[in-house]
Amino acid sequence: MKWKRDYGLTMRIFITWALLLLVYLVFLTVLQAVLGLSLQLLIGIAFLMAFSQYFFSDKLVLMSTGARVVAEDEYPELHRMVERLCSTADIPKPRIAIMQSPVPNAFATGRSPKHGVVAVTDSIMRILEKDELEAVIAHELAHIKNRDVMTLTIASFLAMVASLIIQNALFASLFDRREGNPWIIAWIVAILVWVAATLLIRTLSRYREFAADRGSAYITNNPKALQRALMKISNRMETVPRQKKQEVEGANAFFIIPALSGQSLMEFFSTHPPLEKRIAALEKVSEEIRGY
Repeated sequence: MKWKRDYGLTMRIFITWALLLLVYLVFLTVLQAVLGLSLQLLIGIAFLMAFSQYFFSDKLVLMSTGARVVAEDEYPELHRMVERLCSTADIPKPRIAIMQSPVPNAFATGRSPKHGVVAVTDSIMRILEKDELEAVIAHELAHIKNRDVMTLTIASFLAMVASLIIQNALFASLFDRREGNPWIIAWIVAILVWVAATLLIRTLSRYREFAADRGSAYITNNPKALQRALMKISNRMETVPRQKKQEVEGANAFFIIPALSGQSLMEFFSTHPPLEKRIAALEKVSEEIRGY
């Protein structure tokens, strides 16, 4: 079935970028006013960190998850599968990475289709049939084709910076003798920024998962395979030890199914729509393909 551009996703990405810029500016202005730091210095630091995040986001995500880029002679069948799907999706072949983990999952990263990376865990390759694995990889390729990965990465970066301030502001306040203890105000502002960035991530991520599910169906012409894959991954996730899920929770926004351990505040800000809604949406795409 011919690929259909999702203008709803495009608009949401544009709005998310605009709101992120606004949050960034407010955050920097407040830090400058409260902590008395040079605004030029703060902007310079933010620019440098954003620049690094933009150009090295794929390496940072791979490093944080322990995923390793693999050559074609290591996983020839996986490489051929990705090549076929990329040909159908009309995008450059991304690098392919393997993540050693009992958590069955997959994710995509990279700043553009030309710099994309698709990663799968070794466990997901063991539990899925060939057409199901194809559907999962097509889902990740749809993220790359939709260009939504970078927006999510930058939003996650802002949340990470705010989180670092939240974790260290109270400690810094112990050594600050200025009147009014400005680090307390910075701590409160950082919490508000973290909540704002997390809500932006949640709102965009939920829609982008629906868009990538549809994209997978268009690429493979087999939405039923993705339905089966999602259910298998979700069911297996319940049997994975909590500690193993905690080890990869930081990448949940990128995963096709989040690894929820039950002990994370991020679960109140779920980045993925409920499985039942994704299955129902894929059923509608299936009917569309059949011409109903």
